Amino acid sequence: MSQITPESAPREPYEPYEPYHPGPIRREPRFRLLRKLAAPLLVLGAFLAKFKYILFAIFKFKVVTTSLSMFVSIGAYALLWGWRFAVGFVLLMLVHELGHALEAKRQGLPVSAPVFIPFLGAAILLKQNPLNAWREAQIALAGPIVGSLGAAAVWWYAESTDNNLLRAIAFTGFFLNLFNLLPVVPLDGGRAVAALHPAFWLVGLIGLAALTFFAPNPILILILVISALELWNRWRARGDPAGQEYYRIAPWQRVAVAVVYLGLAAALAVAMSASYIERDF
Repeated sequence: MSQITPESAPREPYEPYEPYHPGPIRREPRFRLLRKLAAPLLVLGAFLAKFKYILFAIFKFKVVTTSLSMFVSIGAYALLWGWRFAVGFVLLMLVHELGHALEAKRQGLPVSAPVFIPFLGAAILLKQNPLNAWREAQIALAGPIVGSLGAAAVWWYAESTDNNLLRAIAFTGFFLNLFNLLPVVPLDGGRAVAALHPAFWLVGLIGLAALTFFAPNPILILILVISALELWNRWRARGDPAGQEYYRIAPWQRVAVAVVYLGLAAALAVAMSASYIERDF
């Protein structure tokens, strides 16, 4: 048998012999190439499979609803007062609503996440009624108390840095919490004075009607209509035994609500006067 030398070895037409040629290119099998191309997609799919639980948690706790409604409110207020003031104002409203939510949670009541409505404020929804008027007053007053502390913190920082924008935001926060203490049922004050006497609702309704007459405003008109309807419904249900039991609380509890309610209103009035900024014309 003859010896095969490199010169005599058979060659394919497309593979000429070259001493330093690396050899023919090995092509990747089709399925192995597909696996390489699919690897990033598989990693992405695994990530999304884990991320869906995060998305579920976000929607479950309604963070998205709160965040989107906050952004919409900030945009609406920014059209009137600029985005810096709008951000501060909406954040103070959030602090106010968190006061309600924290007290409701302390009482073991399920509560919704805060929802912001442009030019109407914000609200949380109780999924279960408080046990009595004393508990309702605690939840109602927790919002203005915590909200006033938030406005006071902004005011303190404004005085420390001599920032008139923050002073204006603090003043508006004090006004917001004082306005919410009006003794009409949709507002915090109306729910708080329910622990005192139903006559306060009528006094608050008359005062709100006078304010609406001398300073007409769509928001005041809406609150006035809701207040009148709510007062009528509660008057019709005055003979209900369950309702009478709901408003039957201890005398010391009525005193405590009165002291906190009146003291907070007076403190907010003083804070508004102290944080007021004279406008330069």
